[in-house]
Amino acid sequence: MPNPDRGDDARAEAWLIRHGETEWSRLGRHTGRTDIPLTELGRTQALEAGTKVLGHAFELVLSSPLSRALDTARLAGYADLVEIDDDLREWHYGIHEGRTTAEAREAEPGWTIWTHPVEGGESVDEVGARVDRVIARVQGAAGDVALFAHGHVLRILAARWLGLRPVDGRLFALQTATISVLGWERETAVIERWNG
Repeated sequence: MPNPDRGDDARAEAWLIRHGETEWSRLGRHTGRTDIPLTELGRTQALEAGTKVLGHAFELVLSSPLSRALDTARLAGYADLVEIDDDLREWHYGIHEGRTTAEAREAEPGWTIWTHPVEGGESVDEVGARVDRVIARVQGAAGDVALFAHGHVLRILAARWLGLRPVDGRLFALQTATISVLGWERETAVIERWNG
């Protein structure tokens, strides 16, 4: 349904599609730069995600270069349109790559990726700078843009879309193979749909 508060506003929306399930996402392991494939369920989820956006015209379809996101884009029906954007790559977790939060807390009680330094990886603000470039691409597009990527990078992108700090991405839970839409209500950047 069209949003009556948008009127004839033609500004591009960002459609966020998180990749389907992987073995590490199922286990709650921090999966940054390790190229973990989709599980069979993840492949099914990617096909289902494609049915949810079927018929929506996208000006651009961008994906992280990691196979779990790129395969989700291809299985969703965008194999001929998808363009890799390295800025959509997941957060570089450094020494926490492959660890669960519980495992990280064995060495450092109270640890979260959002609040503690990431030795050997990226800071949340560095990820924020990357997603700001993606947002600029979306806002410069002549139509809506599909973004196939990962949980944390998309959460940070949502925070930045709203004008929040990158660390505020911690406030937005995002499940695998879900679709979220960032758009506009009059002059205000908003979340139109989340985790759908």
